[in-house]
Amino acid sequence: MNETHQTIIDKLSASFSPIVLDVQNESHMHSGDAQDSHFKVIIVSDEFDGKRLLARHRLVNACLADELAGPVHALAIHTYTQDDWKTAQDQVPLSPNCMGGSKKEVN
Repeated sequence: MNETHQTIIDKLSASFSPIVLDVQNESHMHSGDAQDSHFKVIIVSDEFDGKRLLARHRLVNACLADELAGPVHALAIHTYTQDDWKTAQDQVPLSPNCMGGSKKEVN
């Protein structure tokens, strides 16, 4: 685990006191020189109770603003309340493989 990965875990843990927190480094799924720059966050927290999905994502983005302005290029965010998690934990979306960004074929 690199420093950026650990920082994401530490910040989310401190801000949201999560019941479940899974931070995955998905940089290996991306083309080019992506190293420790693509992450997926699965977080279950009571802090999300009563908040819509967009508000939850904004909270996570605000918490990780420094990382998103620096080393983190892509962040997949999956936020859940405890009730959401009871039905969703087996349905967390898989991240797609990278299409190559500027290397993608244009038809």
